[in-house]
Amino acid sequence: MPHDKLIRMANQIAGFFATQPGQNQAERVAAHLNDFWGPEMRAELKAHAAEDDSDLAPLVRDAIPLI
Repeated sequence: MPHDKLIRMANQIAGFFATQPGQNQAERVAAHLNDFWGPEMRAELKAHAAEDDSDLAPLVRDAIPLI
């Protein structure tokens, strides 16, 4: 899957959880990615974040260590 599509999807997920009440939005983003994304997609997102995470939403950046 192209990087830009993964980034867009991850940022959309973060955008949803950012609107939810509570203080554990990053944990919920990570839980969603762990539950619904395959290992290859998660690995690709983590590799991208390790190179340059500037295009990732803050909640995605916070969720990366939990994936």
